[in-house]
Amino acid sequence: MAFSNPSREEIKRILESAGTIAVVGLSDNPERTSHMVSEAMQAKGYRIVPVNPNAETILGEKSYPSLSDIPFPVDIVNVFRRSELTPPIAEEAAAIGAKVLWLQLGVVSEEAAAIAEQAGLLAIMDRCIKVEDSILLPQGKSRS
Repeated sequence: MAFSNPSREEIKRILESAGTIAVVGLSDNPERTSHMVSEAMQAKGYRIVPVNPNAETILGEKSYPSLSDIPFPVDIVNVFRRSELTPPIAEEAAAIGAKVLWLQLGVVSEEAAAIAEQAGLLAIMDRCIKVEDSILLPQGKSRS
């Protein structure tokens, strides 16, 4: 069966319940899309965890060389990497117990989605998390 993204209602629920987003491929260059998207998500109240082996800190947060180096739970793994590099990232996201594998706009991998789903993660691909958050939670996340 072909992959399909969760419904908009499901994506809204995911965003409302998420607190920590590990961003694989987060650049320390403010001109890069990964930096701009992550900065916007951080401003909306999400904790952004950079995954970049070449930086010590990004957006004021400690950067980790890989997902498995993060010493606390992660809700969403947001991926800014080329599509062909995502299957091992999906495996690592599953291994750390993430709830969602989110492949950014333009990133598509049926294999990564299948790996994530077989491990019990929700998979989203070819969608921008910032755009979805802006559309679905324009007032920001509700605080309970």
